[in-house]
Amino acid sequence: MENYYSRYDWETMLKANPPGQYSVSEYHNILCPNRPQFLDRYLKLPLLKRLEGVGLLCGTDWTPLYKNRFYYSRLDHSLGVALIIWNFTQDKAQTIAGLLHDVSTPVFSHVSDFRKGDALTQTATEEDNLSLVRSDRELARLLQEDGLTIEQVEDYHKYPVADNEIPKLSADRLEYMYPSGMALDGSWTLETIKQTYQNLRVLKNEDGIDELGFTDTDLALEYCHHFCMIGHILQLNENKLTLHMLGQIMNMAVEQGVLCEQDFMNKSESEIMDKLDFAVPEPVEGPLHHFARLYHTFRTMTRIEHTDNPLPAEDYFCVSLKVKQRYINPLVADGKRLYDCSAQARTLIDDFLSYSDTSYGCVRLVNSTKH
Repeated sequence: MENYYSRYDWETMLKANPPGQYSVSEYHNILCPNRPQFLDRYLKLPLLKRLEGVGLLCGTDWTPLYKNRFYYSRLDHSLGVALIIWNFTQDKAQTIAGLLHDVSTPVFSHVSDFRKGDALTQTATEEDNLSLVRSDRELARLLQEDGLTIEQVEDYHKYPVADNEIPKLSADRLEYMYPSGMALDGSWTLETIKQTYQNLRVLKNEDGIDELGFTDTDLALEYCHHFCMIGHILQLNENKLTLHMLGQIMNMAVEQGVLCEQDFMNKSESEIMDKLDFAVPEPVEGPLHHFARLYHTFRTMTRIEHTDNPLPAEDYFCVSLKVKQRYINPLVADGKRLYDCSAQARTLIDDFLSYSDTSYGCVRLVNSTKH
């Protein structure tokens, strides 16, 4: 039997939905109609403000292979996670923990994981989060004013509504897939977000632990379908190649002295790209030749080739990677999951997990045409 996702190639996915109107503020208002004012003081922290220049979508805003419909920052995401947590828990400590969960994220987000050879779990960017939270004096002052301690907010993993393991649903997982779907392919609209989100409740899962889940099976299935389709985009060779290529470009930029490691935490993505645009010449012969070919290919590519074997390295950049599979099997009642209630959900999830793109994704390297 044909895999459900085999009909959804890159072009089909990105062209499936018409352009829409997107408003981050309207979307955040859906997540929490009564936004708590105490968050505003934390959002002014340099620790968090830096995330305005870090995109949620892992550097894909900077290549025409993608057709991203708007820019959504890691700060937008962090606030969204906090709003979801507050909406469902009214707990200040959990909410601030959610707000702080990404403060260690470098520019281009999970590209940093690909740089470090962590395409499969994509957790390398979390390594410094605890130390950054613990060492921020201004944050400590604000927490003291709110009667909270660093220990209460330093690790959102201990709050199951905030975070848990795939395929469970958490505030973090819920939040990043809504704007990802809006931006990548337009599959989420504000209206469909509102319909699914307002059906969520805090339920008890099979282990008796709090978890976000649905009260309506049909809406749970719609959400599962949307989630898996975006997860499908993220496991296609186009996405693998883009993130791995950008990771290699960043590594080479450091090796060539164009960037330094501190730049990934101290500069915005636009500042990094401006620096590379200025510093990287057209790919003429010389020590920067391969680096320049990679960079200008990234900035101009519009399609890749799907192959069973790598294409010649002198003309192509190829990847063959296993990556983190992002999918969901939500609760639909206390202790009961959608997979066990819906044949459609079983097909969506089983086919998602068994889907395999071609062994290689390859893109022809440019020679001398500057973007």
